Formats: sequence, structure tokens, C-alpha cells
Amino acid sequence: MPLLRASLLKSEPAGTLRSLDELFALAHAMENEAANRYGELAEEMRRQNKDDLASVFTQLAAAEREHVESVARWSQSRRGKAPDSALVRWEGPETFDENTATEVKTSGLMTPYRALAMAVRNEERAFAFWSYLAAYSKDPEIKKASETMAKEELGHVATLRKERRRAYHREHDQRSGEGPSGAPQSRVDARRLELQLAAQLADIERRLAGPAAVRAKELLDQTMGMAEQAGDFGSFPRALEQRDAQAIAEALADAYLEGAEASNDETRVDALQELAAKAIARLAWLRSLAAG
Repeated sequence: MPLLRASLLKSEPAGTLRSLDELFALAHAMENEAANRYGELAEEMRRQNKDDLASVFTQLAAAEREHVESVARWSQSRRGKAPDSALVRWEGPETFDENTATEVKTSGLMTPYRALAMAVRNEERAFAFWSYLAAYSKDPEIKKASETMAKEELGHVATLRKERRRAYHREHDQRSGEGPSGAPQSRVDARRLELQLAAQLADIERRLAGPAAVRAKELLDQTMGMAEQAGDFGSFPRALEQRDAQAIAEALADAYLEGAEASNDETRVDALQELAAKAIARLAWLRSLAAG
């Protein structure tokens, strides 16, 4: 959990939740803020005559409004009343990437893929926030509800990652003027890819010092365990083994999320969601390392 918190959250939550009513109020406020921010970006893109981006943000705003309504229904079913905004005692975490939002408004190079990448990061931060609360809550009801919210956010991440990949392939095909190739590729499973990532993490650890090296070692040990847990799950292009650690980590996170979404086996879903949570945190740390 410290790794997850440090990698994804910009800061620790400003307080603790005292009741389910307060949890529903905060969740409702966070989802509503995201809906409003995406709506504002959609309007800005329309003003700039960027219809493709306006469409992306309109869809994101609509999805967030569905999340707002979902929290309201949940509150109604559990507490018999709608979320009360007056119960929010502290501001929610900065899960919305303001810097990228500003870039969306001003950049002439923004694409649907990059816009969706921003949305993925926002949902990953929300997932980290609820995971944090679930881990540190002493109240069983609040802990369980926070875990439910974390799983919901993980589902949102999976959906947005899928849309992001589609946007990437559309943009790539447009640039190349070619459709996707049907040529067969040699494949590897998740265990092999995790072990390749572990080897790269060992190299990264050797180049670091202090707390960063300690964190790299934690990730290395975790990745070795994930390799055994993943086993022969997944099918990846063998060429991925030649990519850098961040590319491999992202491919694995995507695969675990997709696998959890597609499975009807509850035990398998739980296992893949656990792998996905670790993979997302690992990816976030590698991104932060590259940015630093």
C-alpha cells in the first residue's frame, strides 16, 4: 500500500471517514466534480471546433454522470437517503490531472488517445484513493464500502484503457495509411513477461540509491511473486520482451484488467484484479521514475 499511495496519489487523504453517510457524500462529490470537469473540456473543444475531442470528453462526462447516479442509488439503498454534500469535511484527493487538462485546452497536438490517457490516469488515482481508505479504515462497514468503490474504479480503468487502445490503433492506422496486419506473431505468456520485467527492475535497482533503490527492490520481489501467480495467463507478442520496463508493465496491467473483465469465474476475477492493482501501482512508479 505505501508503494501504491506514493505512486498514484499526489498526497495522502486529508482525513478519515467517520460514517457511510460521509463516504457516500465524498464519493458523490468526487464523481460529480469529474463529470463537470469533462463537461467543461467538451465545451472548450467545441469552441475550438475540435469535434473529435469534444466527442471524447462528452462521452467521459456522460460516464461520470452515470457514476454520480450510481453512488446516489447506492446511498439510497444502504442509508435510505441521497448523499449529503454538507457531510464532506475535507477536499477529496487531486485525482483529476489539472496540468493535462490545461494542455488539452491549449495544445494543438492533443488527440483522442492522449485525452483518454489522461482519463485513465484520473481513474487510477481514484482507485488508489479508495484502496488507501480501505487499507487504513478501522470501521468494517467503511472498509468494505471503500473496497467496493476501489473495485468500481478499477472497472472504470479497464473500460477507459480499452477505449484508449482503440483510439491508439485508429490514430496509428490513419498515420500509416494501413489497416492492422494479420500476420501471425510469436507469443509469450504473462509469467515470461513478468520475469523479463523483473530482470529490468533488477537493472534499475542497481542504478538507484536510497529510498528509490529500496522501492525498486520491493517491486522486483513483488514482480517475481506476480510471475508465479500469473502463470500461463495471457498471450503477448514476443517482441514485447525487447521493450523497456514501462511498456512491459503497461501491457501486463492492460491484460490483467481485461482478463478480470472477461472472466465469469469469481476466484479468477479476484486473482486478476489483485494482479491488476499491483500492476497499476508498479506502472505508476515506473512512470514517476521516468518523469524524475
